[in-house]
Amino acid sequence: MTYYKHPSAIVDEGAQIGTDSRVWHFVHVCAQAVIGKGVSLGQNVFVGNKVTIGDYCKIQNNVSVYDNVHLEEGVFCGPSMVFTNVYNPRSLIERKDQYRNTLVKKGATLGANCTIICGVTIGEYAFIGAGAVVNKDVPAYALMVGVPAKQIGWMSEFGEQLALPVVGSGKAACEATGDSYVLEDGILRKI
Repeated sequence: MTYYKHPSAIVDEGAQIGTDSRVWHFVHVCAQAVIGKGVSLGQNVFVGNKVTIGDYCKIQNNVSVYDNVHLEEGVFCGPSMVFTNVYNPRSLIERKDQYRNTLVKKGATLGANCTIICGVTIGEYAFIGAGAVVNKDVPAYALMVGVPAKQIGWMSEFGEQLALPVVGSGKAACEATGDSYVLEDGILRKI
């Protein structure tokens, strides 16, 4: 085994887990899950069958990554945040054929206790605030808060808020790294 697995964790036969990953207390990883290298699965995490988790993701305690959720490299899932996979679930009606794909792109942060409604795409390096409810696609680098989540700003790849308007255009630098960003036509990019 090229990863660490706590004795209380359950990793079903067939699950793929990358080198140097850590599977902590009371985690359950289903048989068809594909998990990259250097991933940390905190206490009480569940990973479904039709799930991919990219390299260097960090999934904090009490998060369930259900079928049809896909995380690219370097995604941070805060404690007790929630993914869904059926838009309108009912206990007495089987709806596995209605799972919607959710994609969280490289470097995004999903704050503690936020909820990601299935079928959305979270853009690269987006930052979802604690407790927010995301029910629509999120642009790259967007800072989202509230219920339902609304964009209130832009974030750098380092995780610092940039001095830019939500709409319009402009240039800004990350105070922590000095990296430059430009906003044009509602799209932020690093330059």
